[in-house]
Amino acid sequence: MPSTVKLHRVLAARPEKVFRAFVESDAVASWLPPNGFTCTVHELDASIGGKHRMSFRNFTTGGSHSFGGIYEELVPGERLVYTDSFDDPNLPGEMTTTVTLKAVSVGTEVSIEQQGIPDVIPPEACYLGWQESLRKLAKLVEPEISQ
Repeated sequence: MPSTVKLHRVLAARPEKVFRAFVESDAVASWLPPNGFTCTVHELDASIGGKHRMSFRNFTTGGSHSFGGIYEELVPGERLVYTDSFDDPNLPGEMTTTVTLKAVSVGTEVSIEQQGIPDVIPPEACYLGWQESLRKLAKLVEPEISQ
């Protein structure tokens, strides 16, 4: 049965800035792949019904996997919902990721729920990958560089 992971973080950045990190292709490529992977964004149309496609490449082995989906909901600075499906037939099904952003006194409370993770991916591995990605996200959005 497909798995679900839930993550929660507080980032010292404004919700609008965190939201941009999820919808701008160069930003996504910089933080989304877990440690040891690179990311190529092939398409990213951050609009309702818009598509995204990308590939993660294992820097050690050179192997890669591609995936993509549709943006179902976009509320700037507050929420986004998107789907993902892997191109690999051994990773069947469709995942849905919901990201909720809430302004708090020190920045943004980020809640992520990813549903429908294929059975062959251990939930703990998915959770570990997300934790690595969220650390990289913090390094992208928390600095306030004025120039």
